[in-house]
Amino acid sequence: MPLFPKAFLVGAAVFMAGFAKPSPADAAYAACRSVSHLGQDYIACSFDPAASDIRLYNKDQAGVPFKSFRALSLELRQRDEYLVFAMNGGMYHEDLSPVGLHVEEGVEQAPLNTNSGWGNFHLLPNGVFYVGDGKAGVMAAEAYRAAGIKPRFATQSGPMLVIDGALHPRFLPNSDSLKTRNGVGVTVSGEVVFAVSKRPARFHDFATLFRDALDCPNALFLDGTISSLYAPEINRHDRLFPLGPIIAVVDRFPR
Repeated sequence: MPLFPKAFLVGAAVFMAGFAKPSPADAAYAACRSVSHLGQDYIACSFDPAASDIRLYNKDQAGVPFKSFRALSLELRQRDEYLVFAMNGGMYHEDLSPVGLHVEEGVEQAPLNTNSGWGNFHLLPNGVFYVGDGKAGVMAAEAYRAAGIKPRFATQSGPMLVIDGALHPRFLPNSDSLKTRNGVGVTVSGEVVFAVSKRPARFHDFATLFRDALDCPNALFLDGTISSLYAPEINRHDRLFPLGPIIAVVDRFPR
């Protein structure tokens, strides 16, 4: 979510012109499923980073923010690639630029942000989701800085949901702050799991989803309210505009 007040229009469609979908025999699909936890329902989609091409995007080749899954899909098609899956990938400013770290193809486009401030991003510790060399991780921002990691792709958001098996210390089990939320975690076996709530949920419950139901000792909050998902295998295409950073799983059309 941008760090400024803004109203958003929410729309959904099962599929739309401009998105190309290979035949089921050829396509690489996310393992998306419904998960129930503490009386709430979520969608969780898992990927093996050694087998799936997980990327970060913000701007197109002309330097203009994509803003939508459709715009990203159209540019990928020019390179004979297609979206397998996509999710909004972190908080952003009014101009749709990332609030924190953003790395694409090994190039740092925005630096790590450990400044104090207001809003969820600055509910410390915040953290980084990163991908490189067939592996992925989620790590608190200061630990990420100390580790000297050089990822292929990375995005910073906040707050951390789960930190080495412990919940973020500011989460309250009985909080009345209920919002649609999405996030990402990495399981003990190294799989990347993306999750979004089907209805508004509190931070505490969303964090325990990752720790207790999805087996993720580290997980990161990506955003709330505008949480957006593109998963054609479950006929899901959210159109919450505009989007800043986008996490995408990409594959090539069969030749």
